[in-house]
Formats: sequence, C-alpha cells, structure tokens
Amino acid sequence: MADVVAPIADVPAGQEHKYHFNIVMSCGGCSGAVERVLKKLEGVKSYQVSLDTQTATVIAEDSLPYEKVLKTIAKTGKKVTKGEADGEERSVEVPKDE
Repeated sequence: MADVVAPIADVPAGQEHKYHFNIVMSCGGCSGAVERVLKKLEGVKSYQVSLDTQTATVIAEDSLPYEKVLKTIAKTGKKVTKGEADGEERSVEVPKDE
C-alpha cells in the first residue's frame, strides 16, 4: 500500500507544531486507521502516515498539543514506540482522562 500523504504546508515557526511518531503498524488497515483519526482531528493541518517506515508526521496548529495527538493515535489500538514534538523526544505514555 502506498504511503498516505496530505500536503505538508510551509508555515512560519511558532505558528504550528511538527509531531513525529513511530507506530507499530502491520498492514494497510493499521496505517489507514491512523490516517482516519488524524484526518478528523481538529487542528491538524497536514499529516503523512507511512506503513513502510512505521511513522506518522503531523503538522498541527499551535493550539493542538502533542498529548492530544498521541492520545488520538493510541485510540486506534496501535502502539506508539517513540514520539517527538518540534524535534525534541517526548513521552509516549498515553495521558489518562481527567
């Protein structure tokens, strides 16, 4: 299956975030599930999900926190093994609902 790509826009720094996740995905259905939740998540400007590299890169509005994107991906049942926000490694422990 080909990588799913939404255009990654060039926006000045400080007005957006770039999040990168390593995700365990074994088939096109897995990457499709991640794509579907990212497409629906408010604040996502663009994303790229790759089954080949087992990654998802998300360009998000400044108002969308890393933890919300992580939690949304985790709801698909896929395991996130590594996460980065704006180039800095972050926890992949899914935040609990309060």
